[in-house]
Amino acid sequence: MIGPSLLAADFRYLAQEIERLEAAGARFLHLDIMDGHFVPNLSFGVPIVQAVRRCTDLTLDVHLMIANPEAHIERFRDAGADYVTIHIEVAPDPRPLFEQIHRVGACAGVSLNPPTPIETVLPYLNDCELVLVMSVMPGFGGQTFQSEVLPKIRRLRQHGPRGLMISVDGGVNGETISECAAAGATMFIVGTGLLGHDNYAQRYQELAAMVRKSQEKVEL
Repeated sequence: MIGPSLLAADFRYLAQEIERLEAAGARFLHLDIMDGHFVPNLSFGVPIVQAVRRCTDLTLDVHLMIANPEAHIERFRDAGADYVTIHIEVAPDPRPLFEQIHRVGACAGVSLNPPTPIETVLPYLNDCELVLVMSVMPGFGGQTFQSEVLPKIRRLRQHGPRGLMISVDGGVNGETISECAAAGATMFIVGTGLLGHDNYAQRYQELAAMVRKSQEKVEL
């Protein structure tokens, strides 16, 4: 599953960008919510999620890079979020937030930044549907992939329950997506690695082929 990150979209033509991504084969869209506190940048909030929901029936994967997610979970769910991911750095025990996310009818995810040990999320793998491994420090698009996170992905695959989605975000492109797949990732958040290309459909299929090839090698 390759998830286009709308942070890399041309917001002048957001509806058309979403149409092009749907036509390319995308099954879900990734939306980064930044508050200027937990991360040093601002992105977009509830109104944009609402606008995206009006444009598409695709699954919306909403990543809350914010300091107080508990205050906004219900609002983002009401706006159209299907998955809501919070950061372990702001919720050392994320279970109350997972319960809140589940109560409003969304799937729960937890994310961790590159310096954060994988041990911080291992106790909670049975309580959520998704773990998002950040392969860059969150807050800005277009950063270089940090290969040091690959062992984290391997640990998650070893210890996570069957069906746990392991997502990776940050610098994922044609040069790095294969090693993420080989490590055990099942969701790949791609920004400029997809939306930076003219032909979304061709690029999407190229990336998908790289993932399939890597997964086949691992199975062999």
